[in-house]
Amino acid sequence: MRKVYVDVMSTFTTDGELLLLFFLWEDGTRYDIDKVLDFQKAASLKVGGQGIRFRCRVMNKEVYIFLEEDKWFMEGK
Repeated sequence: MRKVYVDVMSTFTTDGELLLLFFLWEDGTRYDIDKVLDFQKAASLKVGGQGIRFRCRVMNKEVYIFLEEDKWFMEGK
């Protein structure tokens, strides 16, 4: 497994909540984020790195998106 850096489109609500809208995979494919299920400070045990881990639903699958300092990454094969 490897760390894959992705572009994430997000916005803040007027209440200050961070909303994740979609991400672009390394080949340019856009994936809409259906729902953020939870988030917490955590490490990626598969590829290393730590930060805030967002557990999301994308196309009826659970995926993790990590915010490490000022970069977004996911666990790739």
